[in-house]
Amino acid sequence: MIKSIIFDLDGTLIDSMHIWYDIDRQFLIENGIENPPGEISERLKKLTIYESSELLIEEFNLACTKDYIVKRIEELVRIEYEEKIQLKPYVRELLDFLDSRGIPYAIATATYKSLAEAVLKRCGISDRFRFILTNIDYPRGKNFPDIFLGAAEKLGTLTGETLVAEDSLHCIETAGRAGFITCAIYDESSEKDRYLLEEKADYYFNSIYDIKDLIE
Repeated sequence: MIKSIIFDLDGTLIDSMHIWYDIDRQFLIENGIENPPGEISERLKKLTIYESSELLIEEFNLACTKDYIVKRIEELVRIEYEEKIQLKPYVRELLDFLDSRGIPYAIATATYKSLAEAVLKRCGISDRFRFILTNIDYPRGKNFPDIFLGAAEKLGTLTGETLVAEDSLHCIETAGRAGFITCAIYDESSEKDRYLLEEKADYYFNSIYDIKDLIE
């Protein structure tokens, strides 16, 4: 029985993954890298914000600090989160259903907390989640289960009765190894991993609203 849900944010609740692919390249171009390699964003998506900054400095010999990169990336994407990014289809409907069943839910994200709060507030659902956890709370990121385990503890449920909804393969693998029920949600950015997501996740859904069927 599923007693709580831990949601990812980008690519799961909101349609935002394309923003990060554009921003990575934009940052490198403004720092003198005229033709950033096409695979750089794919490599960065598995890292925490500070790990990404360290990789960029070392690989592209950037003359800036990790703190500068973290702050600058946040500046570049802020307007997207505050004004443009939308919820993925049926998110509100699913939350309504979960509320009707008394199932608590929260967010575990690698995104800046300020940006997560901004987009959720603009979309009118910021007060519906029990809490938001980020890499600031759990610095090792989603390659380690800490953030999922911490979220389950705060929700008051065991791993085997907690559903983790994610769009990224490495997150599904991490949560699965830790004993969580896992649900992969389709996003265009992870289409190339679809076969592995279907294999590794306990469930794979094209729409987040299909989680309703698990609860019923």
